[in-house]
Amino acid sequence: MIKIFVTELSEEALNGIIEAFVLREGTDYGVKEVNLGEKCAAVLRQLQRAEAEIWFDPTSQSTDIRLTSK
Repeated sequence: MIKIFVTELSEEALNGIIEAFVLREGTDYGVKEVNLGEKCAAVLRQLQRAEAEIWFDPTSQSTDIRLTSK
């Protein structure tokens, strides 16, 4: 696994990774409906605050976003 820093990605690539992650994560947000834009913005904030990280798996050629272990 290779850690990918947010600063190494173009805005378009970063947005694509975040959107793909949000669309597959399947989290239930409870009573309030949360749209795709809000979900993506929340993930972006986590990445900017170093609360989450992007990882690339060269074997599967896939990316994942994981919470940091602080």
